[in-house]
Amino acid sequence: MSNVINPSTEVVNVGLSARSYDIVIGPGLLADAAQRIGALLPRPRISIVTEERVAALHLEALQTALTGAGIESEALILPPGETTKNWANLERTVEWLLERKVERDDLVLAFGGGVIGDLAGFAASILRRGVGFVQVPTSLLAQVDSAVGGKTGINSVRGKNLIGAFHQPRLVIADMDLLGTLPPRDFLAGYGEVVKYGLLGDAGFFDWLERNAPAMARGDVTARAYAVRRSCEMKAGIVARDEEERGERALLNLGHTFGHALEAATGYSDRLLHGEGVAIGCALAFQLSARLGLCAQEDPSRVAAHLRAMGMKTTLSDIPGDLPDADGLIDLMAQDKKVRDGQVTFILARAIGEAFVANGVDMAVVRSLLVEELAARAV
Repeated sequence: MSNVINPSTEVVNVGLSARSYDIVIGPGLLADAAQRIGALLPRPRISIVTEERVAALHLEALQTALTGAGIESEALILPPGETTKNWANLERTVEWLLERKVERDDLVLAFGGGVIGDLAGFAASILRRGVGFVQVPTSLLAQVDSAVGGKTGINSVRGKNLIGAFHQPRLVIADMDLLGTLPPRDFLAGYGEVVKYGLLGDAGFFDWLERNAPAMARGDVTARAYAVRRSCEMKAGIVARDEEERGERALLNLGHTFGHALEAATGYSDRLLHGEGVAIGCALAFQLSARLGLCAQEDPSRVAAHLRAMGMKTTLSDIPGDLPDADGLIDLMAQDKKVRDGQVTFILARAIGEAFVANGVDMAVVRSLLVEELAARAV
């Protein structure tokens, strides 16, 4: 699935017939992004949607590259943070694109982390009944997860990503150099999505992460590129087989049933970043699996030990501020997109690397786990 095109750049293809696209991975890609993007443009102009922090660090370099290739660009700069994924900013984005007279054959460029990719992709999906877009993800989380697979959307006050559409990008450019400007907390939050891939379907990758993830955190570009490539390979394969999450793709939600509820409980604020919620959610999913007799007791301990060794959040005690009680958290889970016939869907595991979709889970066991976790916060 991956194809080395030069010593430092690799390509992973997402195979969706006529809608297939490449994920280009490697260092220094921003400089030649214009050539890759220009090949997709019917006319030499593109509209960029980004956010304040990314714009301050990287927008000039991107626009300089575009100008050098003869491509006109303008940028909409939105506020950073998960709360940007709302109706007001969706309207602002769509109206800005219409003001720029973006046509159906034009492209929108999402330049940022998961928030910008989700929001800009959703705006493109509804603009003129569907405009193409390109993802240039600037965070680890976006490079390995949200920029790939076509899920776009915004949050509701009732839950995360409840309003959205499937809309595949035309191209994804994952520049490893952009990760070098991430704050350590943001990098580790993205790592929550990387480790998820090993836990759900590749025990060998999890073994590799136990040995090499500390080097990733310290800035090892080669290790980062391998982790991004392997994560994208796994996601691309799953998306190609189950684009609209009717079956296997649900496995990518390992840790998310708990994680999304915790994000809602903390108001989608800096108290808990998405990847942090996923990491805690993965730890809880393995604890729940062990309590249900599905996996060995050693598995949740190993998962938690690795996350702690990386300096990540692993328990509810790691979340600052107040949280709802167990019943309140379960109510938030009931708003999850994966609910079927009123039942919460969990992704559980028989072992590290062997996740599966679980329906009809005994919620009394879930409640007991949450009660214990919440009690530990009070000690």
